[in-house]
Amino acid sequence: MTVLGLGPDDLAAVTLSLKVATAATLGGLPIALGIAWALARGRFPGRSLLDAVTHLPLVLPPVATGYALLMLLGRRGLVGQPLAALGVVFAFRWTGAALAAAVMAFPLMVRPMRQAIEAVDAEPLEAARTLGAGPWTRFLRIILPLAAPGVVAGAVLGFAKALGEFGATITFVAAIPGETLTLPTDIYEATQSAGGEGRALTLCLIAGAIALGAILASEALRRRSPGPGSRAGEREG
Repeated sequence: MTVLGLGPDDLAAVTLSLKVATAATLGGLPIALGIAWALARGRFPGRSLLDAVTHLPLVLPPVATGYALLMLLGRRGLVGQPLAALGVVFAFRWTGAALAAAVMAFPLMVRPMRQAIEAVDAEPLEAARTLGAGPWTRFLRIILPLAAPGVVAGAVLGFAKALGEFGATITFVAAIPGETLTLPTDIYEATQSAGGEGRALTLCLIAGAIALGAILASEALRRRSPGPGSRAGEREG
């Protein structure tokens, strides 16, 4: 059975990509927020190194990142082998695709969050500190609400990047229909097959519609958030 010229494997690839992108975003979001806070407010040895490592996936070829993941987390990898003995396997599984997508999306998630945290005025933080609020209270009650537009922007950028990730994913988990065949890989395979131009175009339109929907949803959330960016957006509207 085909839908809009797409076969069962194509439809499965679309569903899997949404699953992978969602898992990559939700899994990476807390870590990205923690790193963003550390880079924005922290003063500690190795901060520059942490900043460089965080942005490394932006400058490394995606295939190199995927190969590094394979060497580290493959069944015979340094970490993958003991994990496999415990029944935890990432290589050639959809969870590995989500992990690869999360690694590639991580820098794009951290950057807007860091900028939003850096933009938070120091006065309310200092006032809260003098009133006895601890670091966690200041973070949860002041920084996080004010930095909400940046958090939303980071999540959307991460989702979009994870949805479109190709190089690291195909290197780490290959392209197994129903298991690791994601939308970008399916588009590539369609362009390489005879008469697959129409199928590739349909898949591209689906990818574009999903990305556009994510952007519109993030804009709606940004306008509802209590941060300064949302109020500016309301004034512009």
